[in-house]
Amino acid sequence: MKQVLMVGAGSVGGFFGAQLAQANIPVSFLLRPKTLAAVRQNGLTIRSAQGSFTVHPPASSDPRDLPKPDLIILSVKAYDLDEVLTQIEPVLTDRTVILTLQNGVDTEDRIVARLHRDCVVGGIAYIYSKIAEPGVIDHYKKGAVAIGEMMGHHSARLLAIEDLFKQAKIPCQLADDIRRSKWEKLCWNCVFNPLTVLIDDKVAKALDHPEMLRVIHQIVGEIVAVAATAKVPLAADMADKVVRWTQEIRDIHTSMYDDWKAGRPTEIEFLNGYVAKLGRQFGIPTPLNDMLTAVIKTITERDRTGPGILRIEGAVVQPVSLDRDAIASLPAEQHLDISTVMPGMQGKGIRLKALLDVPALAIKADHVAVHSGDEKYSACLTLEQAKSFGVLVYELDGAPLPESKGGPFRLVTPGLGDLCANVKGVARIEVTIGSGRDTRPKNC
Repeated sequence: MKQVLMVGAGSVGGFFGAQLAQANIPVSFLLRPKTLAAVRQNGLTIRSAQGSFTVHPPASSDPRDLPKPDLIILSVKAYDLDEVLTQIEPVLTDRTVILTLQNGVDTEDRIVARLHRDCVVGGIAYIYSKIAEPGVIDHYKKGAVAIGEMMGHHSARLLAIEDLFKQAKIPCQLADDIRRSKWEKLCWNCVFNPLTVLIDDKVAKALDHPEMLRVIHQIVGEIVAVAATAKVPLAADMADKVVRWTQEIRDIHTSMYDDWKAGRPTEIEFLNGYVAKLGRQFGIPTPLNDMLTAVIKTITERDRTGPGILRIEGAVVQPVSLDRDAIASLPAEQHLDISTVMPGMQGKGIRLKALLDVPALAIKADHVAVHSGDEKYSACLTLEQAKSFGVLVYELDGAPLPESKGGPFRLVTPGLGDLCANVKGVARIEVTIGSGRDTRPKNC
Protein backbone atom coordinates (compact mmCIF):
# COMPACT_ATOMS: atom_id res chain seq x y z
CA MET A 1 0.00 0.00 0.00
CA LYS A 2 2.38 2.67 -1.24
CA GLN A 3 -0.22 5.31 -2.15
CA VAL A 4 -3.43 6.17 -0.33
CA LEU A 5 -6.29 8.27 -1.68
CA MET A 6 -8.65 9.68 0.93
CA VAL A 7 -12.00 10.60 -0.60
CA GLY A 8 -13.39 13.47 1.43
CA ALA A 9 -11.98 15.62 4.22
CA GLY A 10 -15.02 15.86 6.44
CA SER A 11 -15.29 14.92 10.08
CA VAL A 12 -14.11 11.34 9.45
CA GLY A 13 -11.86 11.49 6.40
CA GLY A 14 -10.31 14.78 7.43
CA PHE A 15 -9.26 13.42 10.83
CA PHE A 16 -7.94 10.01 9.77
CA GLY A 17 -6.39 11.31 6.55
CA ALA A 18 -4.55 14.05 8.43
CA GLN A 19 -3.25 11.45 10.91
CA LEU A 20 -1.88 9.39 8.01
CA ALA A 21 -0.27 12.47 6.46
CA GLN A 22 1.30 13.48 9.76
CA ALA A 23 2.89 10.01 9.95
CA ASN A 24 4.48 10.63 6.53
CA ILE A 25 2.34 8.04 4.82
CA PRO A 26 1.82 9.02 1.15
CA VAL A 27 -1.80 10.14 1.20
CA SER A 28 -3.62 12.49 -1.15
CA PHE A 29 -7.15 13.86 -0.96
CA LEU A 30 -10.02 13.95 -3.43
CA LEU A 31 -12.04 17.00 -2.43
CA ARG A 32 -14.95 19.17 -3.43
CA PRO A 33 -13.99 22.60 -4.80
CA LYS A 34 -14.72 24.62 -1.64
CA THR A 35 -12.74 22.32 0.64
CA LEU A 36 -10.02 21.95 -1.97
CA ALA A 37 -9.47 25.71 -2.12
CA ALA A 38 -9.23 25.91 1.68
CA VAL A 39 -6.79 22.99 1.96
CA ARG A 40 -4.57 24.30 -0.83
CA GLN A 41 -4.42 27.72 0.81
CA ASN A 42 -4.20 26.85 4.50
CA GLY A 43 -3.63 23.09 4.73
CA LEU A 44 -5.80 20.60 6.60
CA THR A 45 -6.03 21.40 10.31
CA ILE A 46 -7.06 19.13 13.16
CA ARG A 47 -8.02 20.83 16.42
CA SER A 48 -8.05 18.28 19.21
CA ALA A 49 -7.42 18.03 22.95
CA GLN A 50 -5.00 15.27 22.04
CA GLY A 51 -2.94 17.78 20.08
CA SER A 52 -3.66 20.14 17.20
CA PHE A 53 -1.72 20.14 13.94
CA THR A 54 -1.84 21.11 10.26
CA VAL A 55 -0.75 19.08 7.25
CA HIS A 56 -0.39 20.05 3.59
CA PRO A 57 -1.20 16.94 1.56
CA PRO A 58 -1.61 16.74 -2.23
CA ALA A 59 -5.24 17.40 -3.12
CA SER A 60 -7.43 17.74 -6.20
CA SER A 61 -11.02 17.47 -7.38
CA ASP A 62 -9.87 15.08 -10.13
CA PRO A 63 -8.23 11.80 -9.04
CA ARG A 64 -6.27 11.68 -12.30
CA ASP A 65 -4.21 14.66 -11.07
CA LEU A 66 -3.02 12.67 -8.04
CA PRO A 67 -0.69 9.67 -7.62
CA LYS A 68 -2.44 6.46 -8.65
CA PRO A 69 -3.67 4.88 -5.41
CA ASP A 70 -3.18 1.36 -4.12
CA LEU A 71 -5.73 2.01 -1.38
CA ILE A 72 -8.79 4.27 -1.62
CA ILE A 73 -10.50 5.18 1.66
CA LEU A 74 -14.10 6.31 1.30
CA SER A 75 -15.23 8.69 4.02
CA VAL A 76 -18.08 10.46 2.25
CA LYS A 77 -21.75 10.30 3.15
CA ALA A 78 -23.60 7.17 2.08
CA TYR A 79 -25.80 9.14 -0.34
CA ASP A 80 -22.68 10.32 -2.23
CA LEU A 81 -21.38 6.81 -2.96
CA ASP A 82 -22.55 6.47 -6.57
CA GLU A 83 -21.15 9.88 -7.52
CA VAL A 84 -17.81 9.07 -5.88
CA LEU A 85 -17.52 5.68 -7.62
CA THR A 86 -17.97 7.44 -10.95
CA GLN A 87 -15.23 9.90 -9.97
CA ILE A 88 -12.65 7.30 -8.99
CA GLU A 89 -13.32 4.81 -11.79
CA PRO A 90 -10.60 6.30 -14.08
CA VAL A 91 -7.86 5.49 -11.53
CA LEU A 92 -9.03 2.02 -10.52
CA THR A 93 -6.88 -0.99 -11.43
CA ASP A 94 -7.28 -4.70 -10.81
CA ARG A 95 -5.19 -4.31 -7.65
CA THR A 96 -6.87 -1.22 -6.16
CA VAL A 97 -8.34 -1.85 -2.71
CA ILE A 98 -11.28 0.22 -1.42
CA LEU A 99 -11.80 0.65 2.33
CA THR A 100 -15.19 1.94 3.46
CA LEU A 101 -15.50 4.19 6.51
CA GLN A 102 -19.15 5.08 6.02
CA ASN A 103 -22.38 4.66 7.92
CA GLY A 104 -24.86 2.04 6.85
CA VAL A 105 -24.49 -1.67 6.19
CA ASP A 106 -24.88 -2.05 2.44
CA THR A 107 -22.02 0.13 1.14
CA GLU A 108 -19.72 -2.81 0.44
CA ASP A 109 -22.43 -4.72 -1.45
CA ARG A 110 -23.20 -1.63 -3.53
CA ILE A 111 -19.53 -1.24 -4.51
CA VAL A 112 -19.09 -4.90 -5.45
CA ALA A 113 -22.30 -4.80 -7.49
CA ARG A 114 -21.03 -1.72 -9.32
CA LEU A 115 -17.42 -2.83 -9.93
CA HIS A 116 -18.02 -6.60 -10.28
CA ARG A 117 -14.91 -7.68 -8.37
CA ASP A 118 -13.63 -8.39 -4.90
CA CYS A 119 -11.96 -5.07 -4.13
CA VAL A 120 -13.63 -4.02 -0.88
CA VAL A 121 -12.53 -4.15 2.75
CA GLY A 122 -15.25 -3.21 5.22
CA GLY A 123 -14.56 -0.56 7.82
CA ILE A 124 -16.13 1.27 10.74
CA ALA A 125 -15.07 4.62 12.17
CA TYR A 126 -15.52 5.21 15.89
CA ILE A 127 -15.12 8.95 16.30
CA TYR A 128 -16.93 12.12 17.20
CA SER A 129 -15.65 15.11 15.30
CA LYS A 130 -17.20 17.85 13.20
CA ILE A 131 -16.35 20.28 10.44
CA ALA A 132 -15.60 23.70 11.95
CA GLU A 133 -15.05 25.16 8.48
CA PRO A 134 -13.69 23.81 5.18
CA GLY A 135 -10.27 22.33 5.91
CA VAL A 136 -10.64 22.55 9.72
CA ILE A 137 -11.85 19.59 11.80
CA ASP A 138 -12.66 19.77 15.50
CA HIS A 139 -12.04 16.43 17.21
CA TYR A 140 -13.85 15.64 20.48
CA LYS A 141 -14.11 11.92 21.24
CA LYS A 142 -12.50 8.64 20.20
CA GLY A 143 -10.63 8.16 16.93
CA ALA A 144 -10.40 4.45 16.16
CA VAL A 145 -11.34 2.11 13.32
CA ALA A 146 -12.36 -1.51 12.87
CA ILE A 147 -11.65 -3.22 9.56
CA GLY A 148 -12.41 -6.66 8.18
CA GLU A 149 -12.80 -8.79 5.09
CA MET A 150 -16.42 -9.48 4.27
CA MET A 151 -15.64 -13.22 4.39
CA GLY A 152 -13.94 -12.92 7.76
CA HIS A 153 -10.40 -14.01 6.89
CA HIS A 154 -7.23 -12.07 7.68
CA SER A 155 -5.91 -11.36 4.18
CA ALA A 156 -2.60 -9.81 3.22
CA ARG A 157 -4.35 -6.60 2.14
CA LEU A 158 -6.20 -6.41 5.46
CA LEU A 159 -2.95 -6.70 7.41
CA ALA A 160 -1.33 -4.11 5.15
CA ILE A 161 -4.12 -1.61 5.92
CA GLU A 162 -3.82 -2.39 9.64
CA ASP A 163 -0.09 -1.61 9.43
CA LEU A 164 -0.80 1.80 7.85
CA PHE A 165 -3.12 2.74 10.71
CA LYS A 166 -0.61 1.51 13.28
CA GLN A 167 2.10 3.66 11.71
CA ALA A 168 -0.23 6.65 12.13
CA LYS A 169 -0.99 5.64 15.75
CA ILE A 170 -4.66 5.13 14.88
CA PRO A 171 -6.16 2.33 17.00
CA CYS A 172 -7.25 -0.38 14.57
CA GLN A 173 -9.19 -3.54 15.40
CA LEU A 174 -9.38 -6.51 13.04
CA ALA A 175 -13.00 -7.65 13.00
CA ASP A 176 -13.64 -11.34 12.40
CA ASP A 177 -17.22 -10.51 11.37
CA ILE A 178 -17.21 -6.96 10.01
CA ARG A 179 -20.75 -7.30 8.68
CA ARG A 180 -22.06 -8.02 12.15
CA SER A 181 -19.99 -5.16 13.59
CA LYS A 182 -21.52 -2.78 11.04
CA TRP A 183 -25.03 -3.90 12.02
CA GLU A 184 -24.15 -3.29 15.68
CA LYS A 185 -23.09 0.25 14.86
CA LEU A 186 -26.27 0.61 12.77
CA CYS A 187 -28.24 -0.07 15.96
CA TRP A 188 -26.53 2.86 17.64
CA ASN A 189 -26.90 5.13 14.61
CA CYS A 190 -30.59 4.32 14.20
CA VAL A 191 -31.23 5.25 17.82
CA PHE A 192 -29.24 8.34 18.62
CA ASN A 193 -28.86 10.04 15.26
CA PRO A 194 -32.60 10.63 14.74
CA LEU A 195 -33.43 11.05 18.43
CA THR A 196 -30.92 13.87 18.94
CA VAL A 197 -32.55 15.69 16.03
CA LEU A 198 -36.03 15.12 17.42
CA ILE A 199 -35.14 16.42 20.87
CA ASP A 200 -32.76 19.09 19.52
CA ASP A 201 -30.21 18.18 22.15
CA LYS A 202 -27.29 15.95 23.07
CA VAL A 203 -27.30 12.19 23.45
CA ALA A 204 -27.58 12.45 27.24
CA LYS A 205 -31.11 13.85 27.13
CA ALA A 206 -32.36 10.87 25.14
CA LEU A 207 -30.33 8.46 27.23
CA ASP A 208 -31.65 9.63 30.58
CA HIS A 209 -35.38 9.92 29.89
CA PRO A 210 -37.26 6.77 30.99
CA GLU A 211 -39.73 7.04 28.09
CA MET A 212 -36.84 7.22 25.65
CA LEU A 213 -35.31 4.02 27.05
CA ARG A 214 -38.50 2.21 26.10
CA VAL A 215 -38.25 3.66 22.60
CA ILE A 216 -34.56 2.72 22.32
CA HIS A 217 -35.43 -0.90 23.06
CA GLN A 218 -38.18 -0.84 20.45
CA ILE A 219 -35.96 0.67 17.75
CA VAL A 220 -33.19 -1.84 18.37
CA GLY A 221 -35.65 -4.72 18.68
CA GLU A 222 -36.91 -4.01 15.17
CA ILE A 223 -33.33 -3.93 13.84
CA VAL A 224 -32.45 -7.21 15.56
CA ALA A 225 -35.46 -8.89 13.94
CA VAL A 226 -34.55 -7.57 10.49
CA ALA A 227 -30.87 -8.46 10.91
CA ALA A 228 -31.75 -12.03 11.91
CA THR A 229 -33.74 -12.45 8.70
CA ALA A 230 -30.76 -11.01 6.79
CA LYS A 231 -28.67 -13.79 8.41
CA VAL A 232 -26.80 -11.41 10.71
CA PRO A 233 -27.54 -12.60 14.26
CA LEU A 234 -27.28 -9.86 16.89
CA ALA A 235 -27.24 -10.28 20.65
CA ALA A 236 -30.59 -10.59 22.40
CA ASP A 237 -29.53 -7.78 24.76
CA MET A 238 -28.42 -5.53 21.90
CA ALA A 239 -30.47 -2.57 23.16
CA ASP A 240 -28.83 -2.76 26.60
CA LYS A 241 -25.42 -2.87 24.91
CA VAL A 242 -26.25 0.25 22.89
CA VAL A 243 -27.16 2.08 26.10
CA ARG A 244 -23.97 0.92 27.87
CA TRP A 245 -21.75 1.93 24.94
CA THR A 246 -23.28 5.38 24.97
CA GLN A 247 -22.58 6.25 28.58
CA GLU A 248 -18.99 7.35 27.87
CA ILE A 249 -20.02 9.63 24.98
CA ARG A 250 -23.23 10.96 26.49
CA ASP A 251 -22.18 14.61 26.14
CA ILE A 252 -22.04 14.60 22.33
CA HIS A 253 -24.36 15.55 19.53
CA THR A 254 -24.45 13.20 16.54
CA SER A 255 -23.39 13.48 12.92
CA MET A 256 -27.04 13.67 11.86
CA TYR A 257 -27.64 16.46 14.34
CA ASP A 258 -24.59 18.35 13.04
CA ASP A 259 -25.70 17.83 9.44
CA TRP A 260 -29.19 19.08 10.26
CA LYS A 261 -27.92 22.19 12.02
CA ALA A 262 -25.55 22.93 9.13
CA GLY A 263 -28.33 22.59 6.57
CA ARG A 264 -26.83 19.47 5.00
CA PRO A 265 -28.77 16.35 3.95
CA THR A 266 -28.95 13.54 6.49
CA GLU A 267 -28.22 9.82 6.07
CA ILE A 268 -31.63 8.77 7.42
CA GLU A 269 -32.46 6.82 4.25
CA PHE A 270 -29.36 4.64 4.77
CA LEU A 271 -29.99 4.11 8.49
CA ASN A 272 -33.58 3.79 9.75
CA GLY A 273 -34.81 3.99 6.15
CA TYR A 274 -32.71 0.95 5.21
CA VAL A 275 -34.10 -1.02 8.16
CA ALA A 276 -37.64 -0.03 7.15
CA LYS A 277 -37.00 -1.05 3.53
CA LEU A 278 -35.67 -4.49 4.52
CA GLY A 279 -38.56 -4.87 6.95
CA ARG A 280 -41.04 -4.38 4.12
CA GLN A 281 -39.05 -6.79 1.95
CA PHE A 282 -38.98 -9.47 4.66
CA GLY A 283 -42.49 -8.87 5.95
CA ILE A 284 -41.23 -7.70 9.37
CA PRO A 285 -43.03 -4.73 10.98
CA THR A 286 -40.71 -1.81 11.74
CA PRO A 287 -43.17 0.89 12.83
CA LEU A 288 -40.77 3.05 14.84
CA ASN A 289 -38.02 2.98 12.22
CA ASP A 290 -40.68 3.85 9.61
CA MET A 291 -41.82 6.73 11.78
CA LEU A 292 -38.33 8.08 12.42
CA THR A 293 -37.50 7.93 8.73
CA ALA A 294 -40.59 9.91 7.74
CA VAL A 295 -40.23 12.51 10.50
CA ILE A 296 -36.51 13.13 9.99
CA LYS A 297 -37.08 13.54 6.25
CA THR A 298 -39.46 16.40 6.95
CA ILE A 299 -38.02 17.97 10.05
CA THR A 300 -35.64 20.27 8.16
CA GLU A 301 -38.72 21.67 6.48
CA ARG A 302 -40.46 22.27 9.80
CA ASP A 303 -41.15 25.92 9.01
CA ARG A 304 -43.16 25.17 5.90
CA THR A 305 -46.75 26.32 5.84
CA GLY A 306 -49.43 26.62 3.24
CA PRO A 307 -51.89 24.43 1.34
CA GLY A 308 -51.19 20.74 1.64
CA ILE A 309 -48.88 21.12 4.67
CA LEU A 310 -49.78 19.81 8.12
CA ARG A 311 -47.90 21.44 11.00
CA ILE A 312 -47.50 19.65 14.37
CA GLU A 313 -46.31 22.04 17.06
CA GLY A 314 -46.73 23.15 20.65
CA ALA A 315 -45.56 20.95 23.53
CA VAL A 316 -43.55 18.65 21.28
CA VAL A 317 -39.90 17.74 21.24
CA GLN A 318 -39.58 19.18 17.74
CA PRO A 319 -42.14 20.92 15.50
CA VAL A 320 -42.72 18.99 12.28
CA SER A 321 -44.29 19.84 8.93
CA LEU A 322 -45.71 16.95 6.90
CA ASP A 323 -47.18 16.81 3.42
CA ARG A 324 -49.38 14.07 2.00
CA ASP A 325 -46.45 11.99 0.74
CA ALA A 326 -44.77 12.07 4.15
CA ILE A 327 -47.99 11.00 5.84
CA ALA A 328 -48.48 8.20 3.33
CA SER A 329 -44.99 6.86 4.15
CA LEU A 330 -45.75 6.41 7.85
CA PRO A 331 -46.21 2.86 9.23
CA ALA A 332 -48.73 0.90 7.17
CA GLU A 333 -50.50 -0.51 10.22
CA GLN A 334 -51.53 3.03 11.22
CA HIS A 335 -53.39 3.68 7.95
CA LEU A 336 -56.97 2.61 7.39
CA ASP A 337 -59.62 2.41 4.71
CA ILE A 338 -61.91 5.38 5.36
CA SER A 339 -64.96 3.41 4.20
CA THR A 340 -64.89 1.96 7.70
CA VAL A 341 -65.45 5.39 9.23
CA MET A 342 -67.11 7.30 6.37
CA PRO A 343 -69.56 4.90 4.68
CA GLY A 344 -69.85 5.29 0.94
CA MET A 345 -66.40 6.88 0.56
CA GLN A 346 -63.26 5.12 -0.67
CA GLY A 347 -59.93 6.47 0.45
CA LYS A 348 -57.27 6.50 3.14
CA GLY A 349 -56.75 8.00 6.53
CA ILE A 350 -54.09 7.76 9.20
CA ARG A 351 -54.61 7.35 12.92
CA LEU A 352 -53.65 10.47 14.83
CA LYS A 353 -51.56 8.22 17.08
CA ALA A 354 -49.04 7.78 14.25
CA LEU A 355 -48.51 11.54 14.10
CA LEU A 356 -48.31 12.05 17.85
CA ASP A 357 -46.27 9.17 19.24
CA VAL A 358 -42.85 10.50 18.26
CA PRO A 359 -43.37 14.31 18.14
CA ALA A 360 -45.12 14.34 21.52
CA LEU A 361 -42.65 12.00 23.15
CA ALA A 362 -40.97 13.16 26.36
CA ILE A 363 -43.32 16.11 26.75
CA LYS A 364 -45.86 16.26 29.58
CA ALA A 365 -48.68 17.14 27.22
CA ASP A 366 -52.22 15.99 27.89
CA HIS A 367 -54.34 17.62 25.15
CA VAL A 368 -54.35 18.03 21.40
CA ALA A 369 -56.10 20.88 19.56
CA VAL A 370 -56.75 20.40 15.84
CA HIS A 371 -57.17 23.63 13.85
CA SER A 372 -58.49 24.39 10.38
CA GLY A 373 -56.35 26.40 8.00
CA ASP A 374 -58.47 29.53 8.42
CA GLU A 375 -58.36 29.08 12.24
CA LYS A 376 -62.18 29.35 12.40
CA TYR A 377 -62.69 25.82 13.61
CA SER A 378 -60.82 23.92 16.32
CA ALA A 379 -61.43 20.76 18.28
CA CYS A 380 -59.59 19.91 21.47
CA LEU A 381 -59.26 16.33 22.68
CA THR A 382 -57.30 14.76 25.47
CA LEU A 383 -54.10 13.17 24.24
CA GLU A 384 -55.58 9.77 25.04
CA GLN A 385 -58.75 10.51 23.05
CA ALA A 386 -56.76 11.80 20.08
CA LYS A 387 -54.58 8.67 19.99
CA SER A 388 -57.48 6.28 20.51
CA PHE A 389 -60.10 7.78 18.17
CA GLY A 390 -58.54 10.43 15.94
CA VAL A 391 -58.27 9.73 12.21
CA LEU A 392 -56.88 12.19 9.68
CA VAL A 393 -58.38 11.59 6.22
CA TYR A 394 -55.95 12.52 3.43
CA GLU A 395 -56.99 10.61 0.32
CA LEU A 396 -60.20 10.00 -1.63
CA ASP A 397 -60.49 7.65 -4.60
CA GLY A 398 -56.68 7.46 -4.97
CA ALA A 399 -56.23 11.25 -5.09
CA PRO A 400 -55.62 13.96 -2.46
CA LEU A 401 -58.74 14.68 -0.42
CA PRO A 402 -60.43 17.60 -2.23
CA GLU A 403 -61.33 20.82 -0.49
CA SER A 404 -65.03 20.16 -1.14
CA LYS A 405 -64.76 17.09 1.10
CA GLY A 406 -62.76 18.81 3.82
CA GLY A 407 -59.29 18.42 2.28
CA PRO A 408 -56.41 18.43 2.15
CA PHE A 409 -56.71 16.88 5.65
CA ARG A 410 -59.89 16.22 7.62
CA LEU A 411 -60.18 15.10 11.23
CA VAL A 412 -62.85 12.53 12.13
CA THR A 413 -63.22 10.72 15.45
CA PRO A 414 -65.36 7.60 14.99
CA GLY A 415 -66.29 5.96 18.27
CA LEU A 416 -65.88 9.07 20.41
CA GLY A 417 -69.65 9.45 20.89
CA ASP A 418 -71.01 12.83 21.90
CA LEU A 419 -67.52 14.32 21.89
CA CYS A 420 -67.25 13.68 18.17
CA ALA A 421 -64.83 16.08 16.49
CA ASN A 422 -64.95 16.87 12.79
CA VAL A 423 -62.54 19.52 11.52
CA LYS A 424 -62.24 20.21 7.79
CA GLY A 425 -59.20 21.73 6.13
CA VAL A 426 -56.87 20.79 8.97
CA ALA A 427 -53.56 22.68 8.76
CA ARG A 428 -52.27 22.62 12.31
CA ILE A 429 -52.17 20.20 15.24
CA GLU A 430 -51.26 21.84 18.51
CA VAL A 431 -50.09 19.62 21.37
CA THR A 432 -50.83 21.35 24.68
CA ILE A 433 -50.46 21.10 28.43
CA GLY A 434 -54.04 21.73 29.53
CA SER A 435 -56.99 22.37 27.24
CA GLY A 436 -56.47 24.15 23.97
CA ARG A 437 -58.83 26.13 21.74
CA ASP A 438 -62.14 24.43 20.97
CA THR A 439 -64.95 25.91 18.89
CA ARG A 440 -67.36 23.04 19.50
CA PRO A 441 -70.41 23.70 21.67
CA LYS A 442 -68.82 21.61 24.42
CA ASN A 443 -65.23 22.04 25.47
CA CYS A 444 -63.23 18.88 25.87
